[in-house]
Amino acid sequence: MRPIALAASTALLVLAAACGANGETASASGQSGAPLETRPANNPDQQPVFPGQTRAPGVKTEQAMRHSVVASGLSHPWGLALMPDGRWLVTEKPGRLRIITAQGQVGEPVQGLPRVDARGQGGLLDVVVSPGFAQDRLIYWSYAEPRDGGNATSVARGRLSDDGARVDNVQVVFRALPAYDGDKHFGSSLAFAPDGKLFITLGERSDRPMRPQAQDLGSHMGKTIRINADGTVPQDNPFVGRAGALPEIWSLGHRNVQGIAVQPGTGAIWTIEHGTRGGDEVNLDRAGLNYGWPDAAYGVEYAGGAINSGATQKAGTEQPVYYWDPVIAPGGAVFYQGAMFPAWDGDLLVTALKEKHIARLVIENDRVVGEERLLTDLGERVRDVAIGPDGAVWAITDESDGKLVRLAAAE
Repeated sequence: MRPIALAASTALLVLAAACGANGETASASGQSGAPLETRPANNPDQQPVFPGQTRAPGVKTEQAMRHSVVASGLSHPWGLALMPDGRWLVTEKPGRLRIITAQGQVGEPVQGLPRVDARGQGGLLDVVVSPGFAQDRLIYWSYAEPRDGGNATSVARGRLSDDGARVDNVQVVFRALPAYDGDKHFGSSLAFAPDGKLFITLGERSDRPMRPQAQDLGSHMGKTIRINADGTVPQDNPFVGRAGALPEIWSLGHRNVQGIAVQPGTGAIWTIEHGTRGGDEVNLDRAGLNYGWPDAAYGVEYAGGAINSGATQKAGTEQPVYYWDPVIAPGGAVFYQGAMFPAWDGDLLVTALKEKHIARLVIENDRVVGEERLLTDLGERVRDVAIGPDGAVWAITDESDGKLVRLAAAE
């Protein structure tokens, strides 16, 4: 293993807060306080369907916080997963998987992973450990797989060797269909539900000819997927037995989902979706539901103008719990549980690539009632986020000199 020195400097954030629900300034019964977002919307004519669906009141944390750069020199890290021994699995988009200790020692690339198509947004993507990792040492990862006719998102699993040097018995447990010769919108985040089912999020591949597939149950594109840990299909999936529908599909109508989080206590699945200009979404992702893309969406096209008809609502489709206009370009997400920041219990942390922060969303009754921006002084694209054993927040930055960062209470 090669050591990476701790950064010479750390940043101190001291934030004051008013009291209220969860120690915050907003409550579900009557939101108050100025919105955190003050920039003009990309589409000012669009209005939220319910209060608090966008531009939630700003909230602040009382505790003083300090971030430290634990490791650096990573090449566009994408996925972050904690192992039971306190070490981190970190993917690098060009195709490397590394183990990094909490002290910042970065291992050599783990051997045995399949080849990836690392063009554009493709490459080695997310990584998670098996719920039974202590016994089976299985890890799962998503990646852009080279295919005949192009590429598509796949998920593989393998046994991490006792010394962490390689993965053995590699098996592809899911292959998204169809293949397409493109370099965008692969998704793909992974999460195990409390019942051991594996959720996989997918993009619709971005290009206009592919967009309608987000509404096509005969395609995996633009879907959330649910499978058993061995790749078989759960028989209680919502579209099992429907003619023309792929049985792995959990939900449809997504654009490019790069974040997923399982809510503690409820087991509910929340997904975080890249929109166009003004359409990033937080969704409560339920079985069999349609989340609208591209027929109903917030924001405008990158080049300007309406998305399809410009509708933000359509019969038979779901509204996002929350959306950002302007966008933050969201990545990974996690619900906070930990002893270090007790006022954050149950809050949703969402990384921001474009806006270079972690958004802390205060959730009450499945609604966002407050928002705070964390890690703003790091100044880097934050890709994924996880919670350490002591309740500290860990994140990786999607840069050519990517970093593993720890955000903790200041001592």
